[in-house]
Amino acid sequence: MNYATQHHIGNYHNTRTATAKEVTPTVGRVRQLVTKTKGCKRSTERQTQISTDNNVANGFLKCTFLPKLKETKTVQACRKSDKTERDFFQSLSKLTEHYGIIPMQTNQFPYPYNMALALWDMEEKLKQRVLNWEEIRLVQDSNRTYFISEEKYNTGTTLYYIPIEPLYQMLYDPKRKMNAQLLISVCSYLYHIADIPYFRQEDSYLYWMYEMHKDWVEQDDETEETEVYKQEFVKAELIGDSIEQRLFNRINLQVFEQRLNAFKSRDVFNYDCWQLASKAFALYTEYPHASIFRNAPINEDHEEEDDNETIGMEKYISFIADTKGWLYESIADSINNEFNEYGAMQEPTICKRFDGSKIITTNLDFENRLFALLNDICDLLYNYETTRK
Repeated sequence: MNYATQHHIGNYHNTRTATAKEVTPTVGRVRQLVTKTKGCKRSTERQTQISTDNNVANGFLKCTFLPKLKETKTVQACRKSDKTERDFFQSLSKLTEHYGIIPMQTNQFPYPYNMALALWDMEEKLKQRVLNWEEIRLVQDSNRTYFISEEKYNTGTTLYYIPIEPLYQMLYDPKRKMNAQLLISVCSYLYHIADIPYFRQEDSYLYWMYEMHKDWVEQDDETEETEVYKQEFVKAELIGDSIEQRLFNRINLQVFEQRLNAFKSRDVFNYDCWQLASKAFALYTEYPHASIFRNAPINEDHEEEDDNETIGMEKYISFIADTKGWLYESIADSINNEFNEYGAMQEPTICKRFDGSKIITTNLDFENRLFALLNDICDLLYNYETTRK
């Protein structure tokens, strides 16, 4: 299941796949968005073959079709002046140099088509060259005209919830104790350095969710299932507190490399654990202080109304007790209902201004690797029970 997200789309942007109206439960058990389209059946009757002169065909292939000016409304909106045109190409030069792109020569075309053509060319090349490129915007204020480039990591409307109950079970499985210790180091890195929220922390989104559902159960009329439901909360709290105590101990980070080097792979599950831990350790080594929220977008206008319409990153990234059973399904339903009321979601974003000021040199390499790591660990822990059989 997925939920609808509305993204600001300018004149020059990456096209996104349409999303449905619900949030994906968790990475470990993704229910993929299903997009059904009616395909056209191929006719069994062959089309009439038409031959053309070879010279005509060759001439057609050599033609280049340029974009229509009416499609570039941003350029049309710019006020005509020599300074506007000069600022445009100065900013474009800085943008192409930053991304290592060779721009199309457009000086042989008149204003404003030269600008429109340059913008169209740049958009096409950014799509091909920049992994997380989202859009470029042409801004004109009272002083100058310049570009803003936006790079964004697309989270795919997924809940990155890491279940810790399978890790707890692994600790008491004699055959998987080494796996558990290695994954404890991974999760300790995610807890301390990557700053993944933990559901037993009172300021976390999921803590509030668990408390709300617990109140509902306690306030409802007593039924045969009530005691079972209450035990689910007790279990989640006890396991949650137990695992957090282990993660909180930074010794797990100090012995991370030692555990990784000493680990022996004797089956597929062992290899998967080792490979995941290797990726986590490499990320920890290369980005020893980077948080998953380092490029979380900030609402510059500080408008409360806009904040209330946006799903914060801390709401869809977290440790959780488990991603199976009645309790999780109940919480997931509430999250779906809440998220359906939002119009957009926060995703790691970098905006670069090419207005003559110092250009940001960072990228989203860390986010690309970290979200892939979250995907892997959610999937591995979710499927752990199948390896016990």
